[in-house]
Amino acid sequence: MWDKTKSTVHGKDLQMLQATSKCSINWGHTKRARPPSPTFGISICGSPARRRHRPLTFDNLRFLHVEPKPSAIISANMAAVPSVQCFGKKKTATAVAHCKQGRGLIKVNGQPISLVQPEILRFKVYEPLLIVGLDKFANVDIRVRVTGGGHTSQIYAIRQAIAKALIAYYQKYVDEHSKNQLKQAFVQFDRTLLVADNRRAEPKKFGGPGARARFQKSYR
Repeated sequence: MWDKTKSTVHGKDLQMLQATSKCSINWGHTKRARPPSPTFGISICGSPARRRHRPLTFDNLRFLHVEPKPSAIISANMAAVPSVQCFGKKKTATAVAHCKQGRGLIKVNGQPISLVQPEILRFKVYEPLLIVGLDKFANVDIRVRVTGGGHTSQIYAIRQAIAKALIAYYQKYVDEHSKNQLKQAFVQFDRTLLVADNRRAEPKKFGGPGARARFQKSYR
């Protein structure tokens, strides 16, 4: 038999070892059990996951069922509804108007247009509606989101976004003649309803209380 104290193997013992090579020899040392390796499964065509990982190939890849993302479904539904998006600006205020087919609903930051603040400037938001008539807004819904700027700048940005969104909707989904009539009415009343006002406050300079005014000077 195998001699543990020697590093050589006798002739007969060598034959026995070759005959019993499939058997494991234990020298008294306990072999530590190896933890099972994690197995991963993949479900194909609704079948339960296998014990072993099935490699993805072009043959079984076509059987995978991919669920469409909710965002893709929402985007497909929104694409079916006629809609346009325009923006209006005044100084640092920016208003984005989303106009789509509807029943005459107009909201600003989630609230009806009749609740726009400050109340003293609310009439400026009504100008696009009063110029062309409420019947032009009867078949559309406009939702406006405005950020930045102050109260006055936001009011002017909102009314510009509403006017531009209405014209863009009529140009894309109604007819060119109606669009030209709306555009002409807005421009004749106030050009800034469609064109951004690029005027800015001139900064103050040294030597005076404002941009152009100078401090009083005495020569005596």
